[in-house]
Amino acid sequence: MNIWLVMLLGGLITFGMRFSLIYLFGRFQVPETMRKALHYVPPAVLSAIIFPELFLREGALDLSLDNARLLAGLVAIVVAWFSKNTLITIIAGVVALFLLQFLLFPR
Repeated sequence: MNIWLVMLLGGLITFGMRFSLIYLFGRFQVPETMRKALHYVPPAVLSAIIFPELFLREGALDLSLDNARLLAGLVAIVVAWFSKNTLITIIAGVVALFLLQFLLFPR
């Protein structure tokens, strides 16, 4: 199958799924309890994506001080706490990870 057709179909399916939820939420009154529950979805999804990257190395829990990803994550948390700026937090985390992985803990 042509790669462009696959990409087009994937984009249309993604758009359709997202648009359907936006369209339905615009037409129906969402209960307050559902709104409160949906408020916790983004942090839960981000935690599920980020935590394994920070805490797992080679399939095992790694909380040691030579875990560069964990230390870079801690740097990003501190920067986020004080700056309240997403872009600065991302840049600080990436720079910290680079410095830790390639300069302090080379493998």
